[in-house]
Amino acid sequence: MKAIVTFFVVCTLVMSQNSFADRVKDIASIQGVRSNHLIGYGLVVGLDGTGEQTAYTAQAFKTMLNRFGITLPQGLNPKLKNVAAVAVHAELPPFIKPGQTIDITVSSLGNAKSLRGGALLLTPLKAVDGQIYALAQGNMVVGGFGAEGRDGSSVTVNIPTAGRIPNGAIVERSVASSFADGDHFIFNLNQPDFTTARRLAKAINEFVGPQTAKPMDATSVKVSAPRDVSHRVAFMSALENVQVEPADSSSKIIINSRTGTIVVGKNVRLKEAAVAHGSLVVTIAEAQQVSQPNPLAQGETTVTQQSQAAVAQEDAKMFHFDPGVSLDELVRAVNAVGAAPGDLMAILEALKQAGAIQGQLVVI
Repeated sequence: MKAIVTFFVVCTLVMSQNSFADRVKDIASIQGVRSNHLIGYGLVVGLDGTGEQTAYTAQAFKTMLNRFGITLPQGLNPKLKNVAAVAVHAELPPFIKPGQTIDITVSSLGNAKSLRGGALLLTPLKAVDGQIYALAQGNMVVGGFGAEGRDGSSVTVNIPTAGRIPNGAIVERSVASSFADGDHFIFNLNQPDFTTARRLAKAINEFVGPQTAKPMDATSVKVSAPRDVSHRVAFMSALENVQVEPADSSSKIIINSRTGTIVVGKNVRLKEAAVAHGSLVVTIAEAQQVSQPNPLAQGETTVTQQSQAAVAQEDAKMFHFDPGVSLDELVRAVNAVGAAPGDLMAILEALKQAGAIQGQLVVI
């Protein structure tokens, strides 16, 4: 086994010299090895008057006191300016064991003004199956703060109603994994692609031996593995560092119409086309005019609105694209015209409708 591991390490060092390739661990994940989301409901106490007064906060506070054998008088509604009801969520990593700790995020559920300086009381964190997997508690770290004046003015920096507790939850239950089951495992590509799946299987077969890996579809590659758990861990340690050259992504132009962001993939090509784009500017000015009657007349002074509209159109500039224009040439042409992001969106959409873009136009 020592010789096999040494062989793996040597091959990994040789393959890492390829700067155009990615490691398997960066482009794929193991099927069945995943994290799990946890959520809980709790109380944050010790706030400096920035808590909340809601029905569910009072109910949770009374329930907590009952667990300690304290019963409030009937009809008493406690003032809870220093208490806030919060949602607690965390992510349970794969292979984590009881006794280890995880980070948690705490967020206000009601109208609390700030959680700064508060402490989370013991809160069970459950998964979707309803089982408790971790217990959370601790002092919060809040990055934001707020201040309010007596006249109603206020200032807020960042978000004071949410914070984190590093290592704030202790794991109480582990999640079973299928990593050690069977005589194989499956790599799932982060970006499905038939070419990348074929290259991944080929790289593993060249690294370990023929027929070790078989591509199943555009996402999955099935790999034969040792049954012994310790051997399987060593085997995976070597495989995750194998270098694979991913295939080029499909040609896409991504447009974010809300922010004006435009991203053009390197494989986008244009067919021959000519584009002219001009800007039409309409300006409307509003003015008020006072109408004053003759002193001897019986009229009244009135105020009338006057509107003046002006239309101006900039000279449209036409530019020509030759067949097979690359991304660099497209950017140069658009910069030469001086088109704004909004104008460029209109140009790209018109080129797509004309069938002059070889690629997908995606609007998000």
